[in-house]
Amino acid sequence: MIDSTLVLISLQALVVAFLALHDWIPLGSLNDLDAVQAADSRAKLVRTTLLSTVPYAIGFVASVLYARTGFPSWLRWWLWISYGALVYGMVRAWWLPYFFVNDRVRAERYRRMFEHTHSFMPERNGIRPNTLHVIFHVAVLAVVALLISAL
Repeated sequence: MIDSTLVLISLQALVVAFLALHDWIPLGSLNDLDAVQAADSRAKLVRTTLLSTVPYAIGFVASVLYARTGFPSWLRWWLWISYGALVYGMVRAWWLPYFFVNDRVRAERYRRMFEHTHSFMPERNGIRPNTLHVIFHVAVLAVVALLISAL
């Protein structure tokens, strides 16, 4: 049987790697660095990368440190709050506009940033979630599912 703590830590590592690297390293058809870096200044990308990565990196490192002894309550709270905020952000940024809200400005920004990336989903409301973001969102939801199962 697979240890759920090991799976949780592995998924956290994937989330941190995505947040830290997806706008900076080429991943073939999964990302388009030129388009992303044309949409936002380098300074803004650095700030955004740091602000979005640090809380999850802290949770990841603490999870590794406490994996053998059990997660203290502050770490459980940290993970719940940070991943809850992440789910809120991804629903607000991707899935509400995709399914329900016709946001032409967001759709145009996403088109410019992601039109040359791989996607297996059909376009809705001018948005096609790309494969890399879908993988990331599935990993985040899996973290949340593991946190729920740990209750």
